[in-house]
Amino acid sequence: MTDEPRRRSVRHRFARLSIRARLLLIGLAGLAGALLIGGLLLYAVLSASLGRSIEGTARASAQQVALLVDSGRMPDPVPVSGALVVQVLDAQGRVVAGSVTADRLTALVTPDELRRALAGEQVIVPGNRSGLSGRLQVAAVPAGAAVPTGREYAVVAAAPTGDIEQSARTLRTLLLWIFPLLLAVLAVIAWRVIGAALTPVEALRQGAERIDESSSESERLPVPPTRDEVSALATTLNAMLDRITVARRKQRAFIADAAHELRSPLASMRTQLEVAQRLGEGGDLPAELLADVDRLTMLVDDLLVLARADDAAATRQSSGVDVGALLSDVAGRYGGARVPVRTSPGLAGRRLQTRGPKGDVTRALTNLVDNAVRHARTRVVLDATSVGHQVEITVTDDGHGISVEDRERVFDRFTRLDEARDRDSGGSGLGLSITQALLQRSGGDVRLEDAAPGLRAVVRLPTNS
Repeated sequence: MTDEPRRRSVRHRFARLSIRARLLLIGLAGLAGALLIGGLLLYAVLSASLGRSIEGTARASAQQVALLVDSGRMPDPVPVSGALVVQVLDAQGRVVAGSVTADRLTALVTPDELRRALAGEQVIVPGNRSGLSGRLQVAAVPAGAAVPTGREYAVVAAAPTGDIEQSARTLRTLLLWIFPLLLAVLAVIAWRVIGAALTPVEALRQGAERIDESSSESERLPVPPTRDEVSALATTLNAMLDRITVARRKQRAFIADAAHELRSPLASMRTQLEVAQRLGEGGDLPAELLADVDRLTMLVDDLLVLARADDAAATRQSSGVDVGALLSDVAGRYGGARVPVRTSPGLAGRRLQTRGPKGDVTRALTNLVDNAVRHARTRVVLDATSVGHQVEITVTDDGHGISVEDRERVFDRFTRLDEARDRDSGGSGLGLSITQALLQRSGGDVRLEDAAPGLRAVVRLPTNS
């Protein structure tokens, strides 16, 4: 994989992470970089400071010995403190005097190293030149210029660097252990802090998820008490919901008004057609004319019911409904249907209660039974049972059924499948939409399942508890 596809893959994976994870990764990357730079700077500064301290100690000792040489009182051995190594070298680089820890035959530094040390450069030599382990920090100063003999000397002092090297190793180890632990602790803290900062966003998401067609028109998203971008977003979204509510009210009012205005002329037309048909004053009337008026009347009535069902504010007072008695009553209305409509044999022994407007539940079940009777081959069966805190009502037919991909689409308004598009098949295309709206207003839902053969409409309503 080349660099460009690899970068695109990394950006794609990063974009798929949640905002919380992305903020955490960005923050940790910045913090890790800052800690790394700070740690390197701390290590470098501490190492340089300790090195200068050791060099200063060695130089101070060398200067003290140089004063003794200048005064002509150079002792042998040269007195030193601690683990310092001191040698006094003549102009030819030979050892003239030294401390107890110094070699009396071999100079501690080479001529080039001596020249650099006298110039003030940092010089480090192996400790085995003086029989010591580790390394030595060297400092050198000239001496003997004020001596009457006029001979020049160089005083070389060296201090072991083992302590500063051990301190540097300890600091490096601590940084290698502390930095990951610190990042881990800060990651946990940042995760909690970012989560707390995103809590208003999650509250907005949950509030938006609760709002659907069955929600009250007055329900709005929670607005955080802070004056930040999230609060401004919540306010803007609530203003948008207000505009949508106004538009929906206008739409429902238009549908209800249009349906209401159409009912009177349709009723008048139906009455005149019936009178003309009985008295024969209109000549031969088309056979489909009265059926078309009836279908238009049913369509107008369905539109009016649907407009009222969409109005969540118009929800009527809920009451207890005996599901068994309701199903028996609905089945009894279809005594003359093209196929028998019966209740399940075990329904009579079950005590099932649901809450909701009885009229809405009855209308919803009637629409489902109408569809089942229209498409059943031999029978329609009504049944109900208790499932958790809900009552499950089923309307099952043995007809041709509905394909899986169409079982959600049939709840859309004015949707008719190919086999139901004939005008003579009955129905306005609004029955299932009305059923869904009425059940949602009652706190329930409806779905379609395969009955093999046929179709099963499953209604779930809350129990009256």
